[in-house]
Amino acid sequence: MSMDTPPQLAVDRLLDDRETRIIVCCGAGGVGKTTTAAALGVRAAERGRKAVVLTIDPARRLAQSMGIDSLDNTPRKVETVGAGDGELHAMMLDMKRTFDEIVEAHADAERARAILANPFYQSLSAGFAGTQEYMAMEKLGQLRARDDWDLIIVDTPPSRSALDFLDAPKRLGSFLDGKFIRVLMAPAKVGGRAGMKFLNVGMSMMTGTLSKLMGASLLKDVQTFVAAMDTMFGGFRTRADATFRLLQAPGTAFLVVAAPEADALREAAYFVERLAAENMPLAGLVLNRVHGSGADQLSAERALAAAENLEEGGIVDQESGKAGLRDSGAEATEPTEPTGTAETAGSAETARTAHSARTTRTTRTANPPETGSPGTEGDTAVVDRITAGLLRLHAERMQVIAREQRTRDRFTSLHPEVAVAEVAALPGDVHDLAGLRAIGERLAAGVPAGA
Repeated sequence: MSMDTPPQLAVDRLLDDRETRIIVCCGAGGVGKTTTAAALGVRAAERGRKAVVLTIDPARRLAQSMGIDSLDNTPRKVETVGAGDGELHAMMLDMKRTFDEIVEAHADAERARAILANPFYQSLSAGFAGTQEYMAMEKLGQLRARDDWDLIIVDTPPSRSALDFLDAPKRLGSFLDGKFIRVLMAPAKVGGRAGMKFLNVGMSMMTGTLSKLMGASLLKDVQTFVAAMDTMFGGFRTRADATFRLLQAPGTAFLVVAAPEADALREAAYFVERLAAENMPLAGLVLNRVHGSGADQLSAERALAAAENLEEGGIVDQESGKAGLRDSGAEATEPTEPTGTAETAGSAETARTAHSARTTRTTRTANPPETGSPGTEGDTAVVDRITAGLLRLHAERMQVIAREQRTRDRFTSLHPEVAVAEVAALPGDVHDLAGLRAIGERLAAGVPAGA
């Protein structure tokens, strides 16, 4: 039994709403955020929106699926997608190039060259903790300011934690505008003899300690970087705060993306709670790679019992009181269906499943092939092994479905108000526009968990 059915996520209504200007796909790593963002972009463009997808996926798969040779820090139009006024552009965040653009835009040419050549800046822009998330926010702000698109879809970075997307910009902004940076800036700000006296007396002990911890060369690079960036530090915090407010504003919608697995849905639950605490608009949950079966009326228990019957000599087919004998008659009699408890009824169904396979084998034995054709005993054994294997595979699939349902029910019990769209697991990876369209169709027709 599943929990109460949550509301269904109306994806097409969200995409068609012209008031929706930003959709942020967030969640743990490896749950399909990039594919979801790309599929939403394709569907939005084909429904008349001018959309741009900002992805942070380092793989080339997304570009190839859209028919583009490569993606970079500049939006590129997907020529084969769109209907009416609809267009689709796509880009891949280059965090170092984005950082360079900020420096070039907010510093004069000489100072910009000094910053870009600084070894500490090069390390900071290429891999400092939180830089990627901060630059994703910067790029989002830049795209929104250009107003060339009426819908921006953001694929958040593949962070260790989904919450890093919200936390990292503040952390980096605090670092660039924090006490440590201000201390390093102090001698330059004081200037003249007073500055030299301050440096010689007040800073000598600290710089000596920092030199031991960081190395004299690194400390010099940091101080040179700080001096060159002096006029820019306040801007980092200001822009981070502005983008954070943009994420809270009407017109922004968050989609939490997850797989029907305990860890992914636990992370999704944390993100739902954090979004509520930050007053950020949550549109719903996209549950990717959900398994199903066209034969779900056959339970795992019954399938396993039927497989064991085929493998262990057909105990279910034996007549009462003749445990050691096999029914070798030309015609098999349908076993009498017992009555009583549900468990007894289930056993009867298992008996019918195995009996059907056994009847086929008995009929073959009673009607042997013409002389010269292969014997049926080996053929029957092969059929039995294949049938038993298929039954065991079906049992495994039903166990996976049951486990996913229990996991979804736990999430639903915690957050019954969250709208859900389920996307059925595909047999292979998405590698072209047809695959992205198929994902978009499944998103639009997503069935809520527990239905």
